[in-house]
Amino acid sequence: MKTLMTYLFFIAIVLAGGLYIGTTYAPGEWYAALRKPVFTPPNAWFPIVWTTLYVLIGIAGARAWRLRGPILLWVLQLALNFAWTPVFFGAHEMTAGLGIIALLWITVIAFIIRAWRSDKVSSLLFVPYALWVTVAMALNGALILLN
Repeated sequence: MKTLMTYLFFIAIVLAGGLYIGTTYAPGEWYAALRKPVFTPPNAWFPIVWTTLYVLIGIAGARAWRLRGPILLWVLQLALNFAWTPVFFGAHEMTAGLGIIALLWITVIAFIIRAWRSDKVSSLLFVPYALWVTVAMALNGALILLN
């Protein structure tokens, strides 16, 4: 029961934080008016992808906590993840957003590498996240160039 509660706690924290930030700093008219690159995913994908990723991130966090994995990297990536949206969508600071998402990408990759030693499952749970952050970073950079 304690293990289940740990997983539920981590998943709930990540989902609640993501939901709060996503609803507080919605893309809105500013983002809609930007010129976008051809590889911009459809808007409908974002809540589906992020919800799925947040569950995977929560599971990986619970595993890192339970198995004494790279929990500090996990906390850092979550802080960077949650920081990007208010900077990019809230403050409309695309360049600062690119800096944050680049640090997020580095932290996610570092988590994957570090977790591989202690828990391959946690490491693999972060692979889709790394791929999505790669696309998001490229999108952020392209938005700067196009606008």
